Amino acid sequence: MRIGILGSGLMGGKLGTIFARAGHDVTFSYARTRQKLTRLAHQAQGNARAGTPADAARDADALLLAVHWSRIEDVLAQTGDLSGKLILTCSLPMNEANTALVIAHTSSGAEVLARKLPKARVVSAFNTVPSEVLFGVFESRANPPRPSLVYCGDDAPAKAIAAQLIRDSGFDPVDSGPLHIARYTEPFALLIAQLAYETGAGPELAYRFERFVS
Repeated sequence: MRIGILGSGLMGGKLGTIFARAGHDVTFSYARTRQKLTRLAHQAQGNARAGTPADAARDADALLLAVHWSRIEDVLAQTGDLSGKLILTCSLPMNEANTALVIAHTSSGAEVLARKLPKARVVSAFNTVPSEVLFGVFESRANPPRPSLVYCGDDAPAKAIAAQLIRDSGFDPVDSGPLHIARYTEPFALLIAQLAYETGAGPELAYRFERFVS
């Protein structure tokens, strides 16, 4: 699968590396320097390269949007036409200080993004785990039980691709429903952040849902 990474910080850099190591064709884009993108592509040890957001989007089967909310407009302006594209977003609608959601309760960042890109197919995923746990989960993917990862969206084929990428990353995909469920998963991400960064136990944290049938 051809995957474009829009935003190559902690989440984008690590997930892009994982996708490449899982056998996908990855283009890293949108970092402070071209050197960082080149370094990520080299360290990914797979079929990865550095490029511009337009390069990343051009032939992509899926795009990972992993930028701070304040950078959404800027990165989208550089991608070109995204009609029909699968946009897998892990960008939370946080304020500049990263202390609170600027969109919540009656809408979500994922829904706002979908309204900005009405011809794209938006799926919300990967924003409910800390970046620090990603490599550990990927490296342990052959050892069940896998941790869960919730995702949501309105387009069934797009969600099927998202679920496959979640599996490729070492998680058990949990379909939480249509895109408006991001109104609940985005605040849930703040609970995970509280547990990961404010309790002193460390950020290598994942979660798992289990059903008990009597």
